[in-house]
Amino acid sequence: MKPRKFNVNKSRGPRKVENIKSIDEMIQGLQKTASSDEDYRERSLKIHGLICAKCGREFDHTNRHLLTVHHKDGNHHNNPPDGSNWENLCVYCHEDEHSRSLLGDYLSGKK
Repeated sequence: MKPRKFNVNKSRGPRKVENIKSIDEMIQGLQKTASSDEDYRERSLKIHGLICAKCGREFDHTNRHLLTVHHKDGNHHNNPPDGSNWENLCVYCHEDEHSRSLLGDYLSGKK
């Protein structure tokens, strides 16, 4: 049996890597993203009120968790401060909104 040859390039030393974030910096970035997601939900609830934009159901502090923020253009990163890309939908209307687009894509042959 022949011994295996390994291709080892000895001329390459350790690579200098720049722009490496520390774990603390990464955690802070993730926390900032999570808090900004919560911020847009709270802002949308303040701007548009505790009411479903589709069915008109009203919510209060006991059931506000059933009210979701729908991004009209489908881009969850598009969160303008004026709330123009958001509409508050109850969980039932939000599900209906997304299933309609899937059904439309299917029936039109897009997917």
